[in-house]
Amino acid sequence: MPLNFPNASRSYDAARQSVCFWGHDSAFEIAFYVGEDALRVISPQAQPGEVALLEAFDANRPRIQQAASRAYARRRQSFYHLTAPDF
Repeated sequence: MPLNFPNASRSYDAARQSVCFWGHDSAFEIAFYVGEDALRVISPQAQPGEVALLEAFDANRPRIQQAASRAYARRRQSFYHLTAPDF
């Protein structure tokens, strides 16, 4: 079964300066963190801060999920931190 994203929830992790979301491969849940640097690559107009970064994530969700799927296909693990080069 391929990686899918049935849960649209996401949250901001201030300690990691990242937006966290989850994908699923059958019964396995995989955590993804998209760093602020990556969000600024795909959304250069994004301002700093939680609200702006969540908005940048929401506006680019399909692209972010594609990057997450590529990362997962390369190496299956339970946690990923997506950075600018992933995009």
